[in-house]
Amino acid sequence: MSNSDYHQPVLLRESVDALVEDINGVYVDVTFGGGGHSREVLSRLGDKGKLIAFDRDEDAQSNMIDDPRFTLVPSDFRFMQNHLRFLGHRKVDGILADLGVSSHQFDVPERGFSIRTEGKLDMRMGKTTELTAAKVVNKYDEGELIRVLKNYGELTYARKLASIIVSRRNEQKFQTTEDLVLAIEKVFPPAKRMQNLAKVFQGIRIEVNDEMGSLQALLRQSVDVLKPSGNLVVIAYHSLEDRPVKRFMRAGNSEGEVKKDFFGNPERPFTPLAGKPITPSKEEIERNNRARSAKLRVAKRND
Repeated sequence: MSNSDYHQPVLLRESVDALVEDINGVYVDVTFGGGGHSREVLSRLGDKGKLIAFDRDEDAQSNMIDDPRFTLVPSDFRFMQNHLRFLGHRKVDGILADLGVSSHQFDVPERGFSIRTEGKLDMRMGKTTELTAAKVVNKYDEGELIRVLKNYGELTYARKLASIIVSRRNEQKFQTTEDLVLAIEKVFPPAKRMQNLAKVFQGIRIEVNDEMGSLQALLRQSVDVLKPSGNLVVIAYHSLEDRPVKRFMRAGNSEGEVKKDFFGNPERPFTPLAGKPITPSKEEIERNNRARSAKLRVAKRND
């Protein structure tokens, strides 16, 4: 499988332009995937430059880059700071995160990420995680299912969906993605059926992988890990990801409100480099439809 088949990098030039300022700097790609962004970063670095990449998906290791300047850490990026310290890098010049699911993860049926192909109800980004989609839909009580579907799927149908899931599993446990789709698809109006089914899968996937927990950990650690004037570059694909990124870049916290010190001076670890996010061009969306919802935000670490 070619790297472009594994995952076509989104906003490649724009994100790496924003990331790399010192060709001999140390950079972090916390979402290695197919290695598209990492390869572009390495192409910009000099002989003394370094790139450390993270990915908890074992499949990503097949895309390893043979370059002495490159290190791949097979771990969730929520542990970024500890791994960087172990590697001797307490401070870095830039961090890049391309959030969400890779094309490879969507396209492999047995991973269970897609509503379009039948596969196991898995949805784990890394095989070491104990929680699976099957456990969520078969074991969570109705209240927990409502929370997942409402908070992470952003679904107004959360209560009805949870009730249907509980009723269906009492007769027969869910085993495949098709089992879940067939049980709930008629809840949605035909015109918005695929969109809403995708939200159901999104909500369960975020719960299985604790994606919001990992994102919050990454944002908090970026304050300590980035050098002054270092760049934080994040590509998000839905509001649940983009909102906390926007707030953190603006205020250094998830609430988005700038706090002040004893003397009334604002305490802002970052300065956003643009008021609005950068979005893919029409041409890029035509080449890669999965880029359509991407939003790129950049912030510089204050001194």
